Amino acid sequence: MVTNNLQEAAELKLQPRTESKWQKVLNYKIGGVIPVGLYIPFMAVVYLLMNSGKLGNDMPGAVSVMVLYGFILAEIGKRIPILKDIGGAAIMATFVPSYMVYAHLLPQSAIDSVTVFMDNTNFLYVYIAIVIAGSILGMNRELMIKAVIRLAVPLTIGSILGTGVGLLTGVALGIPAYDTLFYILVPIMAGGVGEGAIPLSIGYSQILGSTQGEQFAMVIPAVMLGSLCAIILAGLLKQLGDRKPELTGNGTLLKTGDSDVLGLAEDKNKKPLDLYQMAAGAILAIGFFMVGILAAEFIGLPGPIVMLFAAFLAKYFGWLPKFLEDGAQQMQRFFVIAVTYPLLLAVGVAKTPWEALISVISPAYFITIFVTVLTVVVGGYFAGKWMKMYPVEAAIITSTRCSQGGTGDVAILSAADRMGLMPFAQVSTRLGGAATVTLAIFLLRYLTH
Repeated sequence: MVTNNLQEAAELKLQPRTESKWQKVLNYKIGGVIPVGLYIPFMAVVYLLMNSGKLGNDMPGAVSVMVLYGFILAEIGKRIPILKDIGGAAIMATFVPSYMVYAHLLPQSAIDSVTVFMDNTNFLYVYIAIVIAGSILGMNRELMIKAVIRLAVPLTIGSILGTGVGLLTGVALGIPAYDTLFYILVPIMAGGVGEGAIPLSIGYSQILGSTQGEQFAMVIPAVMLGSLCAIILAGLLKQLGDRKPELTGNGTLLKTGDSDVLGLAEDKNKKPLDLYQMAAGAILAIGFFMVGILAAEFIGLPGPIVMLFAAFLAKYFGWLPKFLEDGAQQMQRFFVIAVTYPLLLAVGVAKTPWEALISVISPAYFITIFVTVLTVVVGGYFAGKWMKMYPVEAAIITSTRCSQGGTGDVAILSAADRMGLMPFAQVSTRLGGAATVTLAIFLLRYLTH
């Protein structure tokens, strides 16, 4: 009898505790991260600080605003019908804040705090450094080498087709060929804002004898709208992969018969986190980035590209111990989960001017942009398939030819749920963008002299 009572007591203790409906609500994680029970008091405190003018223009103030709005907008984007299937979380987290600034729906203290943070810290590059290092070092070495070599084909074909079809579309809709080429097509594929629109506008202004500000205002809308189209198409590609699994490698670019290799990334994601490895991985990623900055002074390439090559060489030659590679990959997982949506919120507030987006929009303008981006993506899809890549992944990477730089890559890959493809996206965006800007400036100089 005593034995039976003890057994019944033990079984009762082992039974899972049921949560009440109220507890379930409080434990629900907004954006998959913040429990409602934590979000509500946090929101109240930050809201009071913003409206009292006491929110500091420092990292704690900026991060509070980024977290407060970034995760809730992403959560809303995940639940809006239709929008949720085309990257709604990334779209809401990036473009709604831009409109909120324009419509004065955010307190000025919040805008100032986030803008100062983004302008003074280059936090975007910290994010990109950690994601690139973790993605490259977490890859299978043989697949990485094959993918980089083959990737040139869909990127080149997609860019050429997009330029040709976009030019024909713009002219057919009444936009002069000169304006279509230099103020729509080139900005779309220039590599974003900092390394695309800004150097492009500087080159244009010097050749045409106008101000850099005037030229920047003319090229930035195509950059923003092209990136928006790419985000939407990336979300649709994710849906295509979900419905037709044979078309996607779920983050793996190359087709192979080795199922163990295909499952490598997934297995790594299931490993428990090691805080010491993560710390070492973060230091390693920042170290790679600093190497990129140092080397960029001598070879003239953007720091993130140099960093990408450095990480690639380290992986190719096996220079790093496995615990450092695993630490970098674990740190990447953390940043993708915890930082992506707050960062996109900051991009919307500080780097995406709503006025520029709406200033030149017309049906012909928008159709030309959309047709261009669609052609780039479709070209990458079929070229990737021809090169024995998974066509969904090939098309997603090719879509980053039309991204808003590093922030656009984050939004596109987030919408597609393929953040592990960040190294390839950076190759597409930065190297492709640098080539586009250089060729456009040489062509404009030739045509005007």
